Amino acid sequence: MDVFLTSLQMVTSVEVLIVILLSAVYGMLVGCIPGLSATMATALLVPITFYLSPVAAVAAIISASAMAIFSGDIPGALLRIPGTPASAAYTEEAYAFTKRGEPETALGISLWFSAIGGVFGTMALVLIAPALAELALEFSSFEYFWLGCLGLLCASLVSGGSKAKAMVALLLGLLVACVGMENAAGTPRFTFGSIDLLSGVDVIAALVGVFAVGEVMRAMVTPEQTRVVRRRFGSILAGQWQLTKRYKTQMMRGNVVGVMIGVLPGAGADMAAWVSYAISKRFSRTPEKFGTGHPEGLVEAGSANNASLAGGWVPSLLFGIPGDTITAIAIGVLYMKGLNPGPTLFTQNAASMYSIYWVFLIANIIMVPLGILMIRGTSFVLRVPRWAIMSSVLLCSAVGAYAVSNSMFSILLVAAFGVIGYALDRYGYSVAAFVLGLVMGPMIEQNFVTSLIKSGGSILPFFDRPAAAVLAALTLSALFGPLVLHLLRQLRQRRPA
Repeated sequence: MDVFLTSLQMVTSVEVLIVILLSAVYGMLVGCIPGLSATMATALLVPITFYLSPVAAVAAIISASAMAIFSGDIPGALLRIPGTPASAAYTEEAYAFTKRGEPETALGISLWFSAIGGVFGTMALVLIAPALAELALEFSSFEYFWLGCLGLLCASLVSGGSKAKAMVALLLGLLVACVGMENAAGTPRFTFGSIDLLSGVDVIAALVGVFAVGEVMRAMVTPEQTRVVRRRFGSILAGQWQLTKRYKTQMMRGNVVGVMIGVLPGAGADMAAWVSYAISKRFSRTPEKFGTGHPEGLVEAGSANNASLAGGWVPSLLFGIPGDTITAIAIGVLYMKGLNPGPTLFTQNAASMYSIYWVFLIANIIMVPLGILMIRGTSFVLRVPRWAIMSSVLLCSAVGAYAVSNSMFSILLVAAFGVIGYALDRYGYSVAAFVLGLVMGPMIEQNFVTSLIKSGGSILPFFDRPAAAVLAALTLSALFGPLVLHLLRQLRQRRPA
């Protein structure tokens, strides 16, 4: 108890509170800009942490990342352009609310359930961190391969159109993910002699192009009066308590899935959002409403992505294994401040480490008032002339892409993927499935090749490990289950009465 009180005193110092507030505002602003992800927001803070105390430095990383993950939902809902990759999973759902004239409903859901998910993730970090860390350590490349395959099957679930076209888009995304020489053989693939493509296709540039530039192209050919109902925003949090009671199962499921995925090294909020949205649609009683402005998927995915942030700190603090790219940066800051991650961290620097819990709690609490102010400010976007909005989007897209890699080639990638994104949407191919294949492809290939190297080419270890066997069964059931059920129904129909 004394340690918790000491840690609370450390967090409530003037320096730390000011850092939390300023980092939160900074994270909100960065998350709203397409191309500037939560990872980039935290990376840009690292030079500033040199001049901060250990607790204040970690507080800056936590506050900025939590706010950026949420604020990425704002341009997704208002402009159909996700601010961060985690928001891409449910951008279509949120934008459907705006087209219906209810943008404040979608943004209120994202804000309220992101805050709840963050608080739940913090409680999980406090209560069950060691147990979750042991679970994470049970996962090897075999389990990650099956987990990635299971994530790919989300493509057929998040797509509201033709399943065949969704699979084609998914395969196209996987093909693009093969570009470069980041493979076990170190062989250039599909680079066509370009040095810039040797490192592969930058995911951020591809996402910005597909969503932001693709939306600009759609705006150019779509009459303005048929697009968005424009009016003043109502109350941001109106009806959120009723939604909490109505979708409490979905909320808790999203929280749990978010924490468990966050614990897995390398997974992060992106995968948590995709998987939770797909699970929500799979187990919904009204899956046909998804994509039309239905709150169910937003509740579950919004809870999951922020819950995964705290989960990602479990392996980072206990074992020094980054849960995602954000905690990879945080580990570097911890080492720089003399707080070396490991089991002894909670004994030798207990007060400093317990202060992380308080920072997470404070950050997710102040997310609500700051989020309301941010939403109110950005609501004017719907009243700005569309030509001005789209010009700004193009400028931010170019700046964001260049800022990630300091290369003009990234701007060309953004333009190319803008054309691809527009063409996919124009002809009914799932943009979400394409993005999912692009994001998940490298992870699946890397873990598949690593597993084959470790097993000497044998596929038996993919099935004889307990965790791998469970994930394999889930993956194969999800893949072949619908086909088996369809065949069984046909057999019953043909059977004579």
